[in-house]
Amino acid sequence: MPTKFKNEPFTDFSKPANKKAMQQALAKVRKELGKDHPLVIGGEEIMTQDKLYSYNPAKPGEVVGVFSKANQELAGKAIETAATTFETWKNVPAKKRAEYIFKAAALMRKRKFEFSAMLTYEVGKTWPEADADTAEAIDFLEFYGREMLRYAGPQPVTEIKEEKNELRYIPLGVGVVVPPWNFALAILVGMTSAAIVTGNTVVLKPSSDSPTIGWKFFELMREVGLPAGVFNFVAGSGAAVGDLMVAHPKTRFISFTGSKEVGTHINELAAKVQPGQIWLKRVVAEMGGKDSILIDNETDLDAAAQATVASAFGFQGQKCSAASRAIVVGSIYDKFVEKVAEKTKALKVGLPEDQSNYMGPVVNKGSMEKILNYIETGVKEGGRIVAGGKRAQGDGYFVEPTVIADVDPKATIAQEEIFGPVLAVIKARNFDHALEIANNTEFGLTGGIWTKNKKKQERAKNEFHVGNFYINRKITRNVIQQILQLL
Repeated sequence: MPTKFKNEPFTDFSKPANKKAMQQALAKVRKELGKDHPLVIGGEEIMTQDKLYSYNPAKPGEVVGVFSKANQELAGKAIETAATTFETWKNVPAKKRAEYIFKAAALMRKRKFEFSAMLTYEVGKTWPEADADTAEAIDFLEFYGREMLRYAGPQPVTEIKEEKNELRYIPLGVGVVVPPWNFALAILVGMTSAAIVTGNTVVLKPSSDSPTIGWKFFELMREVGLPAGVFNFVAGSGAAVGDLMVAHPKTRFISFTGSKEVGTHINELAAKVQPGQIWLKRVVAEMGGKDSILIDNETDLDAAAQATVASAFGFQGQKCSAASRAIVVGSIYDKFVEKVAEKTKALKVGLPEDQSNYMGPVVNKGSMEKILNYIETGVKEGGRIVAGGKRAQGDGYFVEPTVIADVDPKATIAQEEIFGPVLAVIKARNFDHALEIANNTEFGLTGGIWTKNKKKQERAKNEFHVGNFYINRKITRNVIQQILQLL
């Protein structure tokens, strides 16, 4: 039996050995950039003429990977192949399925720096951010393997005299996995491993911004001996192949993380029963956030400001849980704005492979342009830039960490998900008003509060409408708390 689950520790890069290991991994992985990769369906590698190119956002002229793009025929073949493989994979004992996952975790741990290096090149993660992504991916593998063993064991049922009842969890079928680029390894690994270890088969369509990271995980799973057809790799756009796979009558469930627009489209498409479909599909969709930190007057302002800056600008603000809004009680508003601005101006932006940089680039040119437009809109609607506000120097897609004060609670940048290094600071009359503002968006993913007042903490626990809630700490850096969603 495996040991009790514990989170994978983060790497201490102040230690010379770890620093050297990361530098060596960056050098090694750089030599792998630019390779051409196939589709893999049922173990068959397929090269197509239509290609998808992945670029380094810090050096846009550098190709990270080239991928064969699937057409609708190949996308359909992937679903059919996964459906055929499911008929044998579903009968593999849970212990054997978990062994594949545990082997993958051990191998990823051994190559931790290489996976982190690829995250640095393909999506612009700095060393600590890339390391945290890889650590969380290992956590998912270890956690879901243990959970499957738990679910495979005897389950409690209501006893009825003269009856022998039992509860068993059985797999569903084919899952389509559509992960995001921002946690290009962790979320992809979590979605995929949860489905596979519970006896389902998978067709992975990686993000077009991070297919190389998806490929590295696919290769790892192939290396540990996972049977062909259990895990199929299909690159391509959502419009070209994603809709077909979601709508396919043999698709049983879809796991998605991304924008609200795409997520609602997937829900709508999956809800329609197709000819030949004999079930209702399940959709697990996480669709972003507009996350707030509420700063009360009864708090440590220095610590609150530091936590806000860390929450807002880690990985360039490209986290669903990033602090996009700071809602500050009026009596300490000016002091807080001053402290946040000062700490933000001290952040260093540059190439993510340089350990000294706190922030790297945003993921692509379109994202950079959208973020700069949001900053302009924030000023037009009455906001006041107190830090940043421009494109940062460099050839890549760099944006200065930006703090915009005096933002109206209903302003565009206070309501829409920017997904970039922009913090809107909003003044509240008092704690009651701050809590009211915190709940005024359509999003409810993550939030936090800084206050020493226990009564206010308890009230916020009940009234702050978010799924992940934090008190007196930053609102990013989740650890594994999830349960299996796909059985």
